[in-house]
Amino acid sequence: MAPEIISDSTMGVLSRSKPTVYVLDSFQPEVISFCKENFNAILPGQPEHAKWKENVRFLLMRSSRLTAEDIAACPHLLAIGKQGVGIDKIDGDACSARGIKIFNTPGVNARAVAEMVLALTTAVARQVGSIAGKQNAGILVPKETCSGIILHRKTIGILGMGNIGRAVAQIFHGAFEADIVAYDPYLPLDAWNEIPHSRAESVSEVLSTSDVVTVHMPLTSATRHLLGYEQFKIMKNTAIVINTARGGIINESELECALAEGLIWGAGLDCHEEEPPSKERYGTLWDVGALSTPHIGAATRETQVQTGMAAATKLLDYARSRF
Repeated sequence: MAPEIISDSTMGVLSRSKPTVYVLDSFQPEVISFCKENFNAILPGQPEHAKWKENVRFLLMRSSRLTAEDIAACPHLLAIGKQGVGIDKIDGDACSARGIKIFNTPGVNARAVAEMVLALTTAVARQVGSIAGKQNAGILVPKETCSGIILHRKTIGILGMGNIGRAVAQIFHGAFEADIVAYDPYLPLDAWNEIPHSRAESVSEVLSTSDVVTVHMPLTSATRHLLGYEQFKIMKNTAIVINTARGGIINESELECALAEGLIWGAGLDCHEEEPPSKERYGTLWDVGALSTPHIGAATRETQVQTGMAAATKLLDYARSRF
């Protein structure tokens, strides 16, 4: 494929020796520098960026949504570099129909998200969110009114045994001497041989035996509302549920009922059906013991650089193979 040449009065003629990438979102400076060095990089705010749909062959994105209509409006699009694991904001069917490649970055953010699971779990176990909220509102909180749950040697149930689930298992087994029970219908039985754990045969087995249940599955038709009222009923009343995967896997209204009725101890949610979570939508859920954060599992500077660089590098490798 001949290299594309784009001319603009403010940018001049772009290099014939480099592929051109349109950058759809903001990225860390290191990622932008990499793109400028290795691509003809068209950035948001540059005049030529306004024509990205009609010109783009290689697209780098982070958090924007790319619908079937958007993809149809990109007649030359060949490949997308997507920072992060999730590609649910990209219409995968439309890309598949056109043979458009999607290069995401699984595994790169695993440690950061696993540490977020640890943060949410300990905060929920010790009621940090509600205690801090009361103090911030000027309410005195005598320590005698506080009671938490210890995590040492408890059972951690992991739904989804991918890179993040593995990192969670390593952290909790190492730091808390926790027993690990894991479920994943797609991995072979000899997965995680290096991590002491038991392999559950069903989601229900994980729920009924675990003190903490943490979700690490993609949102699909099979996993939407995987956890609802009936599932919470079989959990321990001292159990904690954590979701750092995708909003929609937990039925939020039924979680609120379960917390209000004391079916489980608490919940830590970094993912919601509405993001960022608002008080109007989630205030009553927070009132009954849920702790929310606005999908910040990978929101460390180190992770943003690593995932952005991984997406840009994969896209560059593919672009050079077609160039």
